[in-house]
Amino acid sequence: MGMALIHFDMRAPGLEPAESRRLYGAALEMASFADKKGFDMCVLSEHHGTDDGYMPSPLMLGAAIAGCTERIPMIVSALLVPLHNPVRLAEDLAVLDLLSGGRISIVTGLGYRPSEYEMLGIDWKTRGKRLDECLEVLLEAWTGEPFEYQGRTVRVTPRPLQQPHPTVFVGGSGPAGARRAARFGLGYFPPIHDESLRDLYYEECRRHGHEPGWVMMPPVGTPATVYVAHDPDAAWARLGPYLLHDAMTYASWQTPDIRSAAKAEGTTIEELRAEGVYQIVTPDECVDLARRMGPNGGITHKPLCGGCPPELAWESLELFVDNVLPRMRAEV
Repeated sequence: MGMALIHFDMRAPGLEPAESRRLYGAALEMASFADKKGFDMCVLSEHHGTDDGYMPSPLMLGAAIAGCTERIPMIVSALLVPLHNPVRLAEDLAVLDLLSGGRISIVTGLGYRPSEYEMLGIDWKTRGKRLDECLEVLLEAWTGEPFEYQGRTVRVTPRPLQQPHPTVFVGGSGPAGARRAARFGLGYFPPIHDESLRDLYYEECRRHGHEPGWVMMPPVGTPATVYVAHDPDAAWARLGPYLLHDAMTYASWQTPDIRSAAKAEGTTIEELRAEGVYQIVTPDECVDLARRMGPNGGITHKPLCGGCPPELAWESLELFVDNVLPRMRAEV
């Protein structure tokens, strides 16, 4: 019946540092809980310079999660690779791979907010070329051998635990992402269900002489996040403002060329609820949803979505673990 995922982006409007500290502490407690209770994946994300404190440093949080968990894999989706120094990024990911026992993977993304590039002094117009260059550097760096980069000899040590390198997917909701993934011989992770992109990826892999990697795309109708409650009406009254902030802020960043299964159009709590991208369901409804998503889908919890208070988030998380997850596992 698919995977159980827990996702942290730490978006929370209007918080003072002490309140943000409380949310980050809760994220570590929830990641440890998810690890012990059998969640399949911990998802982290990256953005910069936002009004609501969206997490700019997922590898730092990933290292903290690695320290308080034992088995749960982590994926950064997406890691905005062109915004990083690729040599330092190769080093950081190698160390995180060692710290976590080989549990880190990344989805490389270009990003879609020019303000992030301006903030970090990187030319927005060269982002595609820069991503290609960064991927070349990462793959070369993880061999542990010296190589030339920008006229300098570079060597990255230690080597990562995963060999030949940590798992890397290329993201992107258009043909360029599929072609890039195939050209580098990497897996492909579009944020939208589009069979034509998968077909293009396979075709391009054959053209470049690469064995196709994993293609991870959300099944049609996959919600962005799911909360579980015995009384969804009461839960929407309490959680709705947080989910609406998350949805409207994310939608405001999108441009017409960006496609994402996580994008919602609703501008009121009632519209958001009717749309179904964000869902609050009973345990029975959650099991039915997992069944519909099938083995390639998953139920994603963003327990701290939009700055949701931890005490409300725990109610959903514990109800899912007690009343949904065992039934999902029983039907595998």
